[in-house]
Amino acid sequence: MKIVADFHIHSRFSRATAHDITVVNLNQWMKKKGVNLLGTGDFTHPQWFKELKENLEPAEPGLYQLKNDLNEQNFSRFILTSEIACIYSQGGKTRRIHHVILAPSFEVVQKINVALSWQGNLTSDGRPILGLSSIELAKLLFSISSEIVLIPAHIWTPWFSLFGSMSGFDSLEECFGEWSSKIFAIETGLSSDPQMNWRLSQLDHLAIISNSDSHSTSKIMREANVFDTDLSYEKIIEAIKSGTPQNYAHDPSKFLYTIEFYPEEGKYHYDGHRLCNIVFSPEESKKHNNICPKCNRPLTIGVMHRVEDLADRDQNYVASDRPPFKKLVPLEEIIAEVLKTSTTSKKVKAEYERLIKVFGNELTILIDATIKDIEKESSPELAEGIRRVRENRLSIAPGFDGEYGKIKIFVDDEDIPSNSTLF
Repeated sequence: MKIVADFHIHSRFSRATAHDITVVNLNQWMKKKGVNLLGTGDFTHPQWFKELKENLEPAEPGLYQLKNDLNEQNFSRFILTSEIACIYSQGGKTRRIHHVILAPSFEVVQKINVALSWQGNLTSDGRPILGLSSIELAKLLFSISSEIVLIPAHIWTPWFSLFGSMSGFDSLEECFGEWSSKIFAIETGLSSDPQMNWRLSQLDHLAIISNSDSHSTSKIMREANVFDTDLSYEKIIEAIKSGTPQNYAHDPSKFLYTIEFYPEEGKYHYDGHRLCNIVFSPEESKKHNNICPKCNRPLTIGVMHRVEDLADRDQNYVASDRPPFKKLVPLEEIIAEVLKTSTTSKKVKAEYERLIKVFGNELTILIDATIKDIEKESSPELAEGIRRVRENRLSIAPGFDGEYGKIKIFVDDEDIPSNSTLF
């Protein structure tokens, strides 16, 4: 069974999230996007945990479905997940590490929440900030259940991650100590893709997954994982583990591929200073000794720079024993560029909804539908835009220091196809 899974999202109880995130709305957007397995996010927050229990019912072992969701031809399943922020001192440095947690049942989540409530205030944020070290968090979780999964989140983000330039470590072992052997997967984050992570041989024993880290319903599936496996918590975990080189070489049929944001579009791909409008490649930063030439303060060192620092393989290295990946641009962004307006405009929203009704979901449009069929149902411009995304024919100004990168599918002086018409 083909499973499109996005494990890392947030509820409306996390900071800087949309107010309309409810279980029912998430279920609706899963069907629009083409996701059939979604992490619940934020199960540590008491109110969100209450809503999850009120709105979900058991489906397959360890998975849940919306109560009274009768559309089994377009099924949706939930898996219990949350993100934990750990801020602590280790090795004479303040560490800020985020972790994604997967749990097999509400009963196990209840035990997690009771244990964590002694470590910090779980009501203050859907992604709670705790004073535990990553080692202490791992010990606490695995003492509750061996079925709990702990995954370092967006591992390259400068401020809050395993390898982050501002507060991270140089290896998994430094971060998790004796519990490193229990960690079997890492999350790429929006500003890196799997190939960037393949460059580190120290990650060769780990699966590489990608998730949206969505703060709104419309942003789910901007990154995701595609498996071919049966529906159950156990089988999903097995499918993740099958993405390691050792397992993938033996059986490549379970972990099919990951769906990726263009990493250049991520907020921390390059180095820079947002307030000074300085954006540098790693090479340019090194020429300036990692100092901003305008304000003479240290630059925010981004993901690409950090990968270069830790990599022991060439930037063109390709792992043949890893699941492949597909880079996509969200459909609303493509429509917005064709219509020369913003993704929030009514025209974009209307055309998006119309195309979903025609093709079934966004993933089908971006990956599976023929260019001829897309042109027939929309316009030559949109069809050409999707073709170019599939062929990686884009112009991207990389993101830096908290600013998303800017993607252009059509250059400003490019002629519009002569037979094109607007929607």
